[in-house]
Amino acid sequence: MVARGVSAPGSASLGDQPGGGLDVLGFVESDTVEPVSYQRAYYARPASLAAERPYEVLVAALARTGLVGIARTALRSRERLAVLYPWHGVLVVHTAFWPDEIREPGPAATGPVTERELELAEVLLGQLQGIDAQAVHDDYAKALHQLVAALSSGRTPAAPAVPREPPLDLMAALEASIRAARLDQSS
Repeated sequence: MVARGVSAPGSASLGDQPGGGLDVLGFVESDTVEPVSYQRAYYARPASLAAERPYEVLVAALARTGLVGIARTALRSRERLAVLYPWHGVLVVHTAFWPDEIREPGPAATGPVTERELELAEVLLGQLQGIDAQAVHDDYAKALHQLVAALSSGRTPAAPAVPREPPLDLMAALEASIRAARLDQSS
């Protein structure tokens, strides 16, 4: 990649360097974009008064159809792939990896899943359904904030909680969790 304002032998063959803006390439069903391809999200707003109405129409049309836009954009002098979708009345520009940048994960290390394991896991999923994502918080950030507050006020920070030991046997843990969930439901 050649940085802006820098010339190098052969750089003319690269063509124009990416500039600002968003080049919409087309639209696809939202479920055709693999979640692993997403990178970073940005909110897009119209750049001028004249662009406000077309922007609002695009956001509304994407919301109604369930389609997402596939676009090219440039950030930090690099051309990037982006996915455009509506969220709370705003157009989100989510940068994405190019297809050749996504590596295949390879085969699973443990082998095939047994029917019993799958049934137990499905029961557990059913028991744990219905989490309120808004109620989940970043405990580490909270602890870090408390540590900084304690140190800045001259207090001795509280000792961290002792971490729980992870279960060694996943099947036993699943079965124990299912039993506990059933007991909670029956009481």
